[in-house]
Amino acid sequence: MAKYNFNGLAYESIDNFVFGHAPKKIEFANGMVIGGGTVYPEVNFTLPPMQVNKNTIQKAFKEYKTMIQDTCQRAVELQVPGLVVEIELVPDMTFNPEWGIEVTKIIKDVMNEYAVKSGLKSLLRMTPVDIREGNDLEHMWYGKQWDTLMHCFRGCAESGADLLSIESVGGKNLHDDAVMYCDMPKNIFSLGVVAAKDMQKLWKNIVEIANQANIVPAGDTACAFSNTSMVLGVRGMIPTVYAAVDRVMTAVRSMVAHEEGAIGPDKDCAYEGPYIKIITGTPISMEGKSSAVAHNTFCGNIAAAVADLWSNESVENKRLLGGNTAAICTEMLAYDCRLMNTATSAGQNIMLRDLFVESDSKLDAHAYIMRPDVVYNIAKEIVKGKSHFERTKIAGLKSVEELKKAEKAGKLILNQREMTYLDMIESQLTSITDNEEKFLDNMLKSNTTTTFDPKKYDLVV
Repeated sequence: MAKYNFNGLAYESIDNFVFGHAPKKIEFANGMVIGGGTVYPEVNFTLPPMQVNKNTIQKAFKEYKTMIQDTCQRAVELQVPGLVVEIELVPDMTFNPEWGIEVTKIIKDVMNEYAVKSGLKSLLRMTPVDIREGNDLEHMWYGKQWDTLMHCFRGCAESGADLLSIESVGGKNLHDDAVMYCDMPKNIFSLGVVAAKDMQKLWKNIVEIANQANIVPAGDTACAFSNTSMVLGVRGMIPTVYAAVDRVMTAVRSMVAHEEGAIGPDKDCAYEGPYIKIITGTPISMEGKSSAVAHNTFCGNIAAAVADLWSNESVENKRLLGGNTAAICTEMLAYDCRLMNTATSAGQNIMLRDLFVESDSKLDAHAYIMRPDVVYNIAKEIVKGKSHFERTKIAGLKSVEELKKAEKAGKLILNQREMTYLDMIESQLTSITDNEEKFLDNMLKSNTTTTFDPKKYDLVV
């Protein structure tokens, strides 16, 4: 059973649904308050292209130390009110948990040093890689990969992390097939059944680890799911309307982390974050124009509309004219946050939020479904669902309805190809039975995804 059943919205209207403010703000011992009125930069950096093994690991440790020193120094110079640093561990540092644990110690030691000598307030988010993939995977919830992943989480929690997150992959193999063929029934199966089931098991354990260490179980992201769709949409490889509808549907599986006890902020690459925030009231981390170092998006401004942390997504350590990349990203984020915080101080935060929204929402379907008013309209329908399966289906249908209404009213520009796909998506969604047991039985019997083994999720054909 989930710990929390969110059956209403945390906001009565969108009047207070704005960046920097969340009903369930998170207060930390160093004085930082996420969701308490201030938007903080969240800097994410990673290694340059290199092999990570026992022969190179010391070099990798030095890279991390350089990056965090550069980040903290630039943050001090720019007088940021607080800083969040995220480390997404590379796979080898999760497969070898002691390496990931050592990175946690290295990063936290430098952050503590700057807190003492410069008064820099900072928090560390550690994000192990979800390694539960491959032909040798015994099961999603036990076996070598599971045990190694949990060891990494525990070690990071005990070695200096302030927040724990993950980009989980349960159901991803099904979702990859669904996106490739624009197959909404399989999409519902992957997100509303398989991924949601995995999230319950995974986040129950992450929350327990975080609570035992007295740190924050933050949140997940549908990066492995709808970020794939988003990027494919940007590149014209799938319809952008499919990616947009898919994004809203992923909010249901991402919210399971909060049902199990995560308290935010969720991961930066969770563009479904506004839906999480308006339903759960927890603060969120977002990324947009300042994450162009990592990927393309048509949501560069609107992504900031209700953000509580503002991130660069991730950047490799390289030298550019302005300095090392970690420091450069810190500077870009610091100025973005300074503008948002100044708008709040001047009582102009709603105006700035609406400018963020209007600058993007008409030009792209993915941006449009991130509008606060649209998020509100769709979210209030999602929470009427009694199961993850039902909520995911509602999310899809309501998103199609909002996109069609917007195009008809001239609020969203869509070409005929996109409109044709919207009709197809709607037809597929309405054809899905409301009987979850019957749906599950049909999907298991008709499964053609060779990389998906139902037994590894305790599903029986």
